[in-house]
Amino acid sequence: MEYHQQQQPPAPADDDVVIQMNAAAIAAVDERSSTNEEADQAGAGKGGLGRRAFSQHYMTKHRAPPEFTRWQLLLLSYQSLGVVYGDLGTSPLYVFSSVQLPSPGEADFVGILSIILWTFTMICLLKYVLIVLKADDHGEGGTFALYSLLRQHVNFKGNMPVPVTRLESDVNLKFHSKKRAMASKFLKLLEDSTKWQAVITYMVLAGTCMVLGDGALTPAISVLSAVQGIQSRSSNITQAHVVILSVIILFVLFLFQRLGTSKVSFTFSPIMLLWFAFVAFIGLYNIIKYYPPIVKAVSPHYIIIYFLRNKRTAWETLGAIVLCITGAEAMFADLGHFNKPSIQMAFSVIVYPSMILAYAGQAAFLVKNPSKLSTTFYSSTPEPLFWPMFVVATLAAIVASQALISASFSIIRQSIALGCFPRVTMKHTSDKHEGQVYSPEINYFLMVACILITVGFKGGPEIGQAFGVAVIFVMLFTTNLMTVVMVIIWQSNIVLVSLFFVFFFSMEGLYMTSLLNKILQGGWVPFAITAFFLIITLSWTYGRSKKSDYELANVMQREEFIDTVKASNRVPGTCIFCTDMMNGIPPIVRHYAQHVASLRELMVFVTVRILPVRTVLPEERFLLDKLEPVGVYRCIVQYGYMDNHNMGGDEYVASVIASLKEIAENEDDILVLDSALMNGSTFVLGRTIIKMGTRHNCVKRFIINNLYRFLQKNFRSNMSSLKINPGKTLQVGIQYDI
Repeated sequence: MEYHQQQQPPAPADDDVVIQMNAAAIAAVDERSSTNEEADQAGAGKGGLGRRAFSQHYMTKHRAPPEFTRWQLLLLSYQSLGVVYGDLGTSPLYVFSSVQLPSPGEADFVGILSIILWTFTMICLLKYVLIVLKADDHGEGGTFALYSLLRQHVNFKGNMPVPVTRLESDVNLKFHSKKRAMASKFLKLLEDSTKWQAVITYMVLAGTCMVLGDGALTPAISVLSAVQGIQSRSSNITQAHVVILSVIILFVLFLFQRLGTSKVSFTFSPIMLLWFAFVAFIGLYNIIKYYPPIVKAVSPHYIIIYFLRNKRTAWETLGAIVLCITGAEAMFADLGHFNKPSIQMAFSVIVYPSMILAYAGQAAFLVKNPSKLSTTFYSSTPEPLFWPMFVVATLAAIVASQALISASFSIIRQSIALGCFPRVTMKHTSDKHEGQVYSPEINYFLMVACILITVGFKGGPEIGQAFGVAVIFVMLFTTNLMTVVMVIIWQSNIVLVSLFFVFFFSMEGLYMTSLLNKILQGGWVPFAITAFFLIITLSWTYGRSKKSDYELANVMQREEFIDTVKASNRVPGTCIFCTDMMNGIPPIVRHYAQHVASLRELMVFVTVRILPVRTVLPEERFLLDKLEPVGVYRCIVQYGYMDNHNMGGDEYVASVIASLKEIAENEDDILVLDSALMNGSTFVLGRTIIKMGTRHNCVKRFIINNLYRFLQKNFRSNMSSLKINPGKTLQVGIQYDI
């Protein structure tokens, strides 16, 4: 199979050096022949040297998902308890205590429990475990995974930074096996509408930023709710003491993140297993002791009775009841850390039955003790088990924070790979699971935000209201994106899709209306965090799009490049020109040639690609192409996520030249390569500054000249992951006036 360039505009990063792509953006074969023809024409017309067949076959085969033995699956399920289900599992700490009713009675508690049971079952079990988890993008989950799937199957227009790519592994999707006219109509409608494409894109970006808000709110509310129980032991312990202790615990938790997901999960999973056992046992005990008929809450008609009885107050309490599903999104967002069967098994066997018993037990206790509503969790715990439960609850609250922290790392990694977020340090903490990553910068940002929220709200009810807003908005975004995926990619029956959308959008929308009533009482916090990350994301994507436009419009013409090379003095040695353009010569080469006036006898345009596999075999490392004139080549270097990216050594240059010899057409080419190897090498790196002129409005100028430039300066460059000897590096700066 010949390797082909797919149609895509240059996707320059901040330093024009490295192109990084996630699983959704690995180059394979674009099945649209018309697209290939357009790429050929674009390459020739813009001087891009055309889309040529590489001499080496693209050898990175489709990597099927690994098959796990029964014991391996059980181990992954066990590990997922400590990473995925901490947040969802500790919700009984604060759900009932967040409900405010003036004079609650038996009917009220039965009605609230019925709402909890059906919400938990419909949202967590039906929506996420049985439906949403199937929409993974080659093992990755979250809102960006849904977006990535859509980008693989829908020809998005405009300058959005995510490349349109189809993978060999896409044959596993229904899109390639079943064709329906209705789905084709929806596909054409979406491809023809830039407005709907923009709506989907901004929905994804907003949902992603909202999950980061979850990552700051989850640790705060979980730890505070657990630690507050200690106040019942002594009147000398004040809320200030609770806040201080919570801050200390949170500080230690975030420092613990650097050990990696695997070590964290092995430490946290026993805690969560013990937690689920405790709450299930106590719940069953309370049901038997206080009010066995509480099981009648499985009948949804008690929900109707509850609303008829409390009317507006019942609607307002939905903002507290929705906290029972906090952490459900983590099942999807953390998918890359584990796999679907392990997450589904852990939920079905342990999490779901434990939570049902826990909530039912608390409701049974409240039927007989309605005055204890504000302290439900610890009041319903039998006295002999208070201190063991306090210790386990505090530890479980720490674990609860892990789900959204790990999810935050995953979605930032996806955002960077798709070009929607500036580069931060991203460390792979496992050589077996590609999705297990850790980002120090994101970790410490969340730590600071979480501590500020904890201190600012002082453990008041406002923090729960803020938490609920973040949770429900992310779920609404997921519902909308899943609907599009079901129609266009899965090509599901339109009636079933309509039922899915109407049912879940209505349920989540009802919760949202209740929470919006609490915006001024703390609900503004997730919007503030979302706005902060959206400013970064939109500034970055807008800057990249303008940079891409400029490069595409100013790419060197084929004849111009050939004339430039022939007119320059060719001096001995090798020039490794690092660029992210896979098709065409970037305008910075013109700038370089004009100021240097001499070129090395061997010029190799190198693009680095990071593949979502552990390592790339030596024979898969280089994809090569011989360009014009003599002594000019293009090389794509492929690395796995655990490979050593050492590009600056003599051995690296020697390996590149050895590979180039394999495609040499005659003895003269080989002599040039041997001479270049003997006379040393230089790595040329581009550094681009964009400046927007006064013909654009002030908002656009501020974004490009200030925000985007600030992000370029203060975030990691795309050369930071490569080990290039500074003594062999020449950086070329250029300003793009747009």
